[in-house]
Amino acid sequence: MTAPVPQRETILHALEQLLRWPEIARSPQLSRFLEYIVQRSLAGQEQSIKAYSIAVDVFGRGPDFDPQADPIVRVQARRLRSLLDDYYRGPGLQDALQIRLPIGRYIPDFVVAETEAASIEPVLFQVARASQNAPALRVGPTVSLYVLAVIVLGAAMATYALSTWGPRQQMAVASIGALQRPTINIVEFQNLAADVQPPPQVAGLAIELVTDLEQFENVRAHYRVASELVAAADDLPVNDFVLTGIVRADDELIQYSAILTESRTGSVVWNQTLSVPASEAATPGVLDKVSKSFSLVLGSARGPLHAPARHLMMSIAADEIDTNLYLCQVMFDRYRETGGDSDAVRASACFAALPEVDKQSWSALAANASLLAEYAGPNIAGESTAADRLRLADVTIQRAIALDPISGFVWEQQARLHEGRGNLELARADFAASVQLNPANADALAAFARLLALAGRLTEAEPMAREAAEQSPEPPPWYFGVPTLLALRDGDLARAVESAERYAQADRELGPILAIIAAQRTGDRAVVNRYLPQVLDVSTFRTRGVLPRLRERIGDDKLIDTIRASLSQAGVPWATMTRPF
Repeated sequence: MTAPVPQRETILHALEQLLRWPEIARSPQLSRFLEYIVQRSLAGQEQSIKAYSIAVDVFGRGPDFDPQADPIVRVQARRLRSLLDDYYRGPGLQDALQIRLPIGRYIPDFVVAETEAASIEPVLFQVARASQNAPALRVGPTVSLYVLAVIVLGAAMATYALSTWGPRQQMAVASIGALQRPTINIVEFQNLAADVQPPPQVAGLAIELVTDLEQFENVRAHYRVASELVAAADDLPVNDFVLTGIVRADDELIQYSAILTESRTGSVVWNQTLSVPASEAATPGVLDKVSKSFSLVLGSARGPLHAPARHLMMSIAADEIDTNLYLCQVMFDRYRETGGDSDAVRASACFAALPEVDKQSWSALAANASLLAEYAGPNIAGESTAADRLRLADVTIQRAIALDPISGFVWEQQARLHEGRGNLELARADFAASVQLNPANADALAAFARLLALAGRLTEAEPMAREAAEQSPEPPPWYFGVPTLLALRDGDLARAVESAERYAQADRELGPILAIIAAQRTGDRAVVNRYLPQVLDVSTFRTRGVLPRLRERIGDDKLIDTIRASLSQAGVPWATMTRPF
């Protein structure tokens, strides 16, 4: 039976209003996604609204699409869900009907606004669907906004820069602004290679970047056009940035160049160029690659967006800073880099001082779960034993997951909890979920790669380890465990020694051992003599034996055998390797 005309017309009117809203209209992918699920729903085809069909019909993925390996649908659903929330909090606040996308599913809900609920029952429309008479889907992207963006980009950059150049604010104002979550306004890149055949992919790169950067809890990412940038220029906060760029041909290469500008001063704070073969630049997947490469820098805690806050955090005493959630996240990221006790205590104290609503946010809960489980000092929690802290960490991370089940950061922290307990298969599954949800999270990539490599899956770990160590800014020492193993595998012994010595700064158990292995292969006795006493001084080795402790972390029997032979060559007695000493 066909749905009653008023209900169907109401739903289609609500859909049309959303498709006209600039935040959705400027993204052909999201527009097609929204129209696809609404029209399928009205046609009585809810059972066909699956991740696979959406990926193939809406996002152009091939018939071999694997929803477990490619998170495109989940990521875009999250973005669409967020935009729907924004619309109905703003321009659509008074709409009689709302189209909602529930968490965990792709079938939309059609909800009567509260102001109308008293006169229309039930609140949730139970629409009678029929395939006949359903309007046909629009399958072609709307390109006019992209064309407009390209045409006005040059003028927009100049106008925006001129409108924001001016004297810097007083230090007090700058300090307050720099300790707030940064905003990055992204406009379409200017295409200077339009005459190249086949033409490179350019339109839509800004949307890809917004989508990728929105996965980071400590960044606000917005798609902008010229008029929006100029209008906002007079009252921008200190930590507001604009990302622009150009795409140009260079012999057989296409150069994608990104430029990050500080809004108030107009000064360039970062730029990067990614070279792509011209044949590859013409393929649809290139925008994912380019966006991920830039997002590995821009989303990083050590990237240019967070540099003002990190600088101020290191230069101002803790009691002189007004605590906020973003500042606590910056402190937690610092702890994640160093693993230091003082950084753990500082981050924990920051979270404890937050207003209750921020304490109960998913990001604060997830960070606190990791602090509880990883730091054994007395200042993290009132619980006195390790078992108590782990139980509290479990409860805390489950609360975080319940609040945001599609946060890559949350799944990363749960993976670390499992890894710390030796539940390596559970850790592997959670790390996989984390990097699917946020493929540009270098911390998750490096941690997942290390887990895989120590399980004997070095080839699988290699691309993630290289992305984290080679593409993210200022990689911390703990990123270099897998690069050490890769260098040993490839016979690049100088690099192996260098990477192992960096890794030893972060991993007191395995790092010095890898340095010994690499140094023995180069004949460098000085390095062996420097690190062997460190191995014998590790408390967990002394209480459990070297090899028993390492077997808790390493599932690769070949690596265990290599370690045993190396320590034996260095003169470590068998009893010391296998028993407490």
